[in-house]
Amino acid sequence: MSGAGLSTHVLDTARGRPAAGIGVQLFRVGQDHELLREAVTNADGRTDEPLIARGALKVGTYELVFTVAPYFADLTGDAPPFLDVVTLRFTVADAGAHYHVPLLVSPWAYSTYRGS
Repeated sequence: MSGAGLSTHVLDTARGRPAAGIGVQLFRVGQDHELLREAVTNADGRTDEPLIARGALKVGTYELVFTVAPYFADLTGDAPPFLDVVTLRFTVADAGAHYHVPLLVSPWAYSTYRGS
């Protein structure tokens, strides 16, 4: 995706494939947490649409909240799984840039980066 906006995807690093069915919430963080969007990852591990559309991104602090417990409970049979919810807090400094914030996750660990 090109242009200013916000997108994400989830990769299951233990299995080397996209993670489908992960619930994603996007919040703008200020004095309060403002829920901006809710989505679920598709078969490609992405949301069907950008979380923030081109031209609508604003400077500020955001949180992506990924509900990973149901995904790993179904795959590993662990009840409850080690990871429940993964929260990524990040700051947008350039509203004219595109921010892609992926989650790389396994049943026991996670990481992220600013992608393109």
